[in-house]
Amino acid sequence: MFNERQLQTLHAAIDRIIPEDDFPGGVEAGVADYLLKQLGRDLTHLAQDYPRFTDALEAEAQAAHCQAFAALEDGQQDALLTRVELGEVEADWPLDPAAFFADFVEHCAEGFYSDPGNGGNRDGVSWRMIGYEVNG
Repeated sequence: MFNERQLQTLHAAIDRIIPEDDFPGGVEAGVADYLLKQLGRDLTHLAQDYPRFTDALEAEAQAAHCQAFAALEDGQQDALLTRVELGEVEADWPLDPAAFFADFVEHCAEGFYSDPGNGGNRDGVSWRMIGYEVNG
């Protein structure tokens, strides 16, 4: 579904949506695993759009900085993602950048806070972060 460059772009974007702090960032917390799993399940209708999103994000980084998105500094990635969120893009996008970005952020949150059985929230990291205790 994704080539290596697309995965690098996806991982970098996930880690800007959920950056590492005292707790793991999005990729380490399993958000990418959740997303890839869901693209074969509940999000199959977006399976073709996600690679298009990563390609467009990469094209946007090249247009703005002549670098790969994953190679940009955190602040540059954040600024670029803010422009995408606002729909203020330079590159040609095959999908609505602002609308798809909103879905992407929602999917990242789902992967971070969902039940670990869904592929994300590795080891219940987000639950520990918010103080949620599972009785078991």
